[in-house]
Amino acid sequence: MNTANLSDNRPDVELSVGGLLRAATDGEGISDFGDEGFLRPLEALVTALNEEARLNAHGRGMQHDRILNSLKNRLRQQEWLRLHPEIRDEELLPPVVIVGLPRTGTTMLQRILANDSRFHTGLSYELNTPAPYMDWKPTGTDRRIVEAERRQTRILEANPKVAAILPMGPLAPNEEIRLLDHSFLSYVPTSYAHIPSYGRFVAESDNVPAYKYLELQLKFLQWQKKRRGETAERWLLKSPYHLHWMQILLEVFPDAQVIATHRDPSVTIPSVTSLFYNLWLIGDENADKHVVADQTADVFARGMQHTLETREGREDQFFDVWYEDTVSTPLDVIDEVYEFIGMQLTAAVRSAMEKHRGENRRSDRPAHTYTLEEYGYTEAGIRRLFEGYYRRFIDVPRGIVTGKGSHV
Repeated sequence: MNTANLSDNRPDVELSVGGLLRAATDGEGISDFGDEGFLRPLEALVTALNEEARLNAHGRGMQHDRILNSLKNRLRQQEWLRLHPEIRDEELLPPVVIVGLPRTGTTMLQRILANDSRFHTGLSYELNTPAPYMDWKPTGTDRRIVEAERRQTRILEANPKVAAILPMGPLAPNEEIRLLDHSFLSYVPTSYAHIPSYGRFVAESDNVPAYKYLELQLKFLQWQKKRRGETAERWLLKSPYHLHWMQILLEVFPDAQVIATHRDPSVTIPSVTSLFYNLWLIGDENADKHVVADQTADVFARGMQHTLETREGREDQFFDVWYEDTVSTPLDVIDEVYEFIGMQLTAAVRSAMEKHRGENRRSDRPAHTYTLEEYGYTEAGIRRLFEGYYRRFIDVPRGIVTGKGSHV
């Protein structure tokens, strides 16, 4: 772990709402943030970081940079909207949304499907910095990519173990929770630090504005992609975070088609807990594994229960696949996904997917090791938390699962 050395080389920063807003406007030379509904969530986040998180200088600097980046993006996006009001008129066709607990194959499935150029996908650099700099041109080098590469390097320097857990790359498809994070209503900050009051704030807040802001950002990204000459038809989205807000997702995107991925939580929850623990270590070398574990299991158990309840009466919008099938027979799963979403899987696209699978095997990355016990988990305890989910999707033969779109 290299966080101590990184902290020694980084001066402490001021984490205050006023200071961050001034730094953003001074840095961009723009003062219009648009809708200021983000200020209350921002205040809750900054307060929690100052009063609850035990961040070292590197951790504080990282949070400062994350927040400042979001504020600058809001400023630039608002300016682009002023200059090009037609961005708001972009039509978003019904998206395909991959949703499941973390470590259930959502990333694998997204990156296979992304080989079909008919899908728009959010690339890592776009999701972290959706608003181009004001001198952006559709052709030429985009400095957002260069910045994303530097950011990734800093994370791996701080904790190289992250590479074994999380597939990375500025040009790789990633999850749109990063776009939601620009509204300051997401669980991204809680994956980096112990800030329980902010987690409660997000859980108790009206998250519709965050999803409406997501919709606007997707229109903005689609406008940029079209100017680069891309001709995709619909968005391919992916994020386990949508489990917590499935009802809102389907309100904002009422015709979305959801690919629900499944795997035993006694495997997935310790794995994602290990990821979050290693992210916490970047800013707090004394992070407590059991605190991370309690927070992670509870949040995802509540999110899963919410999605189970939301599905009632809307099963025709969901298609269920299991991790074991995605790993063992991925293209068989893809065939059924295409039937569900009503798209033809062409020979050329299938060939591109097979090539991607051959070049991106899990065995090419370092092994990710963890145990239930080191995080204070037991199989019985996880089973109690996810009782309804086990009963519906894990403890029954897959052919018995009810629902229009279940993969058998």
